[in-house]
Amino acid sequence: MMAVQASTVTPALSVDNLSVDFATRRGDVTAVNDVSFYVNPGEVLGVVGESGSGKSVTGLAVMGLIERPGHISAGRVVLAGQDITDLGERDMRRLRGNRIAMIFQDPISTLNPVLRIDTQIMEAVTAHERVSQAAARARAIEALKAVGIPSPESRLEAYPHQFSGGMRQRVAIAIALLHRPAVLIADEPTTALDVTIQAQILGEVQRLAAENGTALVWITHDLSVVAGLADRIAVMYAGRIVEGGTVSDILTTPRHHYTAGLIASVPSRNRRGQPLAQISGSTPSLANMPKGCSFHPRCEARRDICSTVLPPVVSDASGRLLRCHNPR
Repeated sequence: MMAVQASTVTPALSVDNLSVDFATRRGDVTAVNDVSFYVNPGEVLGVVGESGSGKSVTGLAVMGLIERPGHISAGRVVLAGQDITDLGERDMRRLRGNRIAMIFQDPISTLNPVLRIDTQIMEAVTAHERVSQAAARARAIEALKAVGIPSPESRLEAYPHQFSGGMRQRVAIAIALLHRPAVLIADEPTTALDVTIQAQILGEVQRLAAENGTALVWITHDLSVVAGLADRIAVMYAGRIVEGGTVSDILTTPRHHYTAGLIASVPSRNRRGQPLAQISGSTPSLANMPKGCSFHPRCEARRDICSTVLPPVVSDASGRLLRCHNPR
């Protein structure tokens, strides 16, 4: 278990000992294993890790979007004090896009390619509010203005393919923030964009979340993104959170060897002309996880105990969390 509470504020989102399993021919495979974290209103939590670490599955589980053969096998998801883990699909639909929303890496996952932008945004408004078409259209115009899309009145009549990738992502963000959700989960929404557009969208999301008091969970493999965005970081590896703390603590004094490897592999930290630093090996298969610490086959500081005993989670007085037998 990973302790989550660090203040008397009621978290906008609290995930407690969450596990997600997928049924396979070889039996159940655990993609998310005993994960716990919280996010307070107006706070940004960065969830960081390599591909296959369980970040996206965690986000989908929070949204109630895990489909068979997957299922939540343990733990709970609490939204502003309400346990939503076992809510039916009808009740979850009332929450999604209203009190909790998600932005995906590919905006095409959000936008219907055969419907105009005004239709899609107005339908998102009327799905949760009883307003006139004129009022819904006015809300759509304001939503596009809020994310920095020029000439929103005319752009509403366009189709998604008539927008650039960055503009499509802005539309997806506008839809996600329409109802000022308590929680916004962003699953690598800027990965496919160039650096300039990425910076603009990061700034827009950060500003809008702060203005609305929205708790933001930013899922990414890129530590440089969360460095200037997040308040706290949770580092995931092979389905578990292995380290967590403030951005300053994690980036300046990483204690888990996996976290240190991620930071060292950022290209800007390497000398010009020298080979890029990298973590040896690869993420283990979830169907064949090593015993003990799942990172020990790749860890240069491993001890005998690391290959046999799963390290417990420890936390200090500041709330910093660590799962390692031999920390840095």
